[in-house]
Amino acid sequence: MLEKRQFYINGEWVDPKEGKDLEVIDPSTEEPCAVISIAGKADVDAAVAAAKAAFPGWMATPPEERIAKVEKFLEIYQERAEEMAKAISTEMGAPIALARSAQVGAGLGHTKNFIRAAKAFEFNRPLGDHDPNTRIVYEPVGVCALITPWNWPMNQITLKVIAALIAGCTMVLKPSEESPLNAMLFAEMIDAAGFPKGVFNLVNGNGVDTGNALTTHEDVDMVSFTGSTRAGRQISIAAAETLKRVHLELGGKGANVIFDDADDAAVKRGVLHMMNNSGQSCNAPSRMLVQKGIYDKTVEAAAEIAGKVTVGSAHEDGKHIGPVVNASQFEKIQDLIQKGIDEGARLVAGGTGKPEGMNRGYFVKPTVFADVNNQMTIAREEIFGPVLTIIPFETEEEAVEIANDTPYGLTNYVQTQDGEKANRMSLKLRSGMVEMNGKPRGAGAPFGGMKMSGNGREGGVWGLEDFMEVKAVSGWTL
Repeated sequence: MLEKRQFYINGEWVDPKEGKDLEVIDPSTEEPCAVISIAGKADVDAAVAAAKAAFPGWMATPPEERIAKVEKFLEIYQERAEEMAKAISTEMGAPIALARSAQVGAGLGHTKNFIRAAKAFEFNRPLGDHDPNTRIVYEPVGVCALITPWNWPMNQITLKVIAALIAGCTMVLKPSEESPLNAMLFAEMIDAAGFPKGVFNLVNGNGVDTGNALTTHEDVDMVSFTGSTRAGRQISIAAAETLKRVHLELGGKGANVIFDDADDAAVKRGVLHMMNNSGQSCNAPSRMLVQKGIYDKTVEAAAEIAGKVTVGSAHEDGKHIGPVVNASQFEKIQDLIQKGIDEGARLVAGGTGKPEGMNRGYFVKPTVFADVNNQMTIAREEIFGPVLTIIPFETEEEAVEIANDTPYGLTNYVQTQDGEKANRMSLKLRSGMVEMNGKPRGAGAPFGGMKMSGNGREGGVWGLEDFMEVKAVSGWTL
């Protein structure tokens, strides 16, 4: 078992001042794979102090030099990609093939996109041709607390850390205690890239002890958090006392609207997207809204597709899905599947219990419910597991009404071969993102939601701007 009790503070790996041991569990085996420390207030204070001391020098470093450091980091990241994939697979349960491609690949893509966006970004620009002597200057927010989740760890860490580094911020990263090993490997890469001491710091910990100490710290200027809506609400309350900027990427309950003129691959695409990463994605298309003319055949097809999704250990190669992250998440999903049955939804694939032949590991059957109405618990709550609900609709207007009838607003999906209808739907759906006909958002497009899915945007130029203040300066000498 790995011993990873140290934190990365002020350019060094240091022993905790008041750490408590925590075992990291491999969800494929239910056995511990590492032990880390939970940081206390003294550890957080040391990390924040290092970031605060480093801020003036890093802020004054020209953007070109900051970008060059990130480019060096990118080289190291690519060299150590296999180590990163194995760490992610072991600690959070992504099958190794998925960890290599999508999990590690997300960090690679975001870093490249930030570099491209930064090289074209004008940190000091004229207000306009009408007044070139008034300048708009983009400056870093300051010391940032970056709190990231376990489900797509490199995706979220790079979206926050790389943007903050380029913007000129200094930071303390607190990764999820469920998946800390990848973040510690990331810290090793940052160290090898030669960033100045104190610019990047890492402490491990939970929300109650470590997260709260960060979000309430008077020397933290901004909190960027990805996780549950419940935790996001608590962070907002805690940060209000010191008027910190708060960026939140929270939950989702995306609608995938399938019209009767959708392409032949739409249903398969929707089911497999839902099951990807064992359903542990905030932007998962978890509510499949199906027009009544194709409802019955869609339910039949969805059940068949889900029935062919295999489940297996994260350590085994292949296209199967792995376990969910931990015991409490497994139990939550089981309870919600049972709730769907109790409330009258028709179970057409999967169900409660572990897949046949599996008695160890937090494995969940790929599950599909039909005949769901939008008031059922499984249509309202974010399940965060491989569970799809299918809801019928008749008209475009009804589809919009059902899709928007949710407290969340992260990602919605539209499947139709009628281009005008697709465009109309994209403008009516209340979400930060809409993906249509299986076409993913372009590289560097903003990621983020509205309503209880959070605020702010990550990725590309929008992600850079989220970590910067805007200063207006008049009388600039040209």
